[in-house]
Amino acid sequence: MRRNIPVTWQSYGGWFLGHTVGAGHANVELRTGQYKASFDESACLELARGWVQAKIRNSRTLLRRNWRSDDERDPVLTDLTRLADRAGRTKEMSTLLGVEGAAAARYFGHFTDMLRRSDDADLFDMNNRNRRPPTDPVNALLSFGYAMLTRTFVMVLSATGLDPYRGFYHQPRYGRPALALDMMEPFRPLVVDSVVVTAINNGEIRPTDFTHSPIGVALSDAGRKRFIGTFERRLGQEVTHPIFGYRVEYRRLLEIQARLLGRYLAGEIPEYPNFVTR
Repeated sequence: MRRNIPVTWQSYGGWFLGHTVGAGHANVELRTGQYKASFDESACLELARGWVQAKIRNSRTLLRRNWRSDDERDPVLTDLTRLADRAGRTKEMSTLLGVEGAAAARYFGHFTDMLRRSDDADLFDMNNRNRRPPTDPVNALLSFGYAMLTRTFVMVLSATGLDPYRGFYHQPRYGRPALALDMMEPFRPLVVDSVVVTAINNGEIRPTDFTHSPIGVALSDAGRKRFIGTFERRLGQEVTHPIFGYRVEYRRLLEIQARLLGRYLAGEIPEYPNFVTR
């Protein structure tokens, strides 16, 4: 607590319950700027456009790097480029939601093309993104990974003085870390989706690591531990920050992005720079 290092508490199933912190961040002006901007429709739209555009571009990059099929590659990448450009020009939040949904349908419709074909290939098939509960192993991994990334951003935002529950794109409601969900959009493909592809292709996660029931599909205890290990390794990988030019771990990169958002909300920089990889 003296060092302001939050301790996160999760249920045995991986659900985020809360975190233990010290006295809290003292920068009340930062949170005031956050709350003020969250009621400004133009500010919300500007931030939302950037997050969605970066998410689509990073999804395209991951798909391009890991594609394992000769079918429809160029049309899909072209569609994602077009949708990313359209996201940056939207004038209404409802239109932006539609663009994001269309991009997600194209992206997840070819997600399994990034997976290595094997005798167990059919067990890792998915037709679309589904959740609550996930109905196949790939969606089970994605859902669990997104929950861990949400938890990570809740910690990062709290540590930098921002309120993780007051967002700009995701609508606030009781218990929903809206800003964490906003900030993680560009990092869903770069962190979680990449981890899912790596875990399956490297054999770290196997078909026997899942439990199937009439309700849905879930990771077993052993599978969950190995997947968490893959997730933590990904957060420890280094990447070059496009603004500052030095290499940082993804874990540190998330904090840098949170601090850049704080500077934008405080009026110190003219726009929030999203992280987009090539």
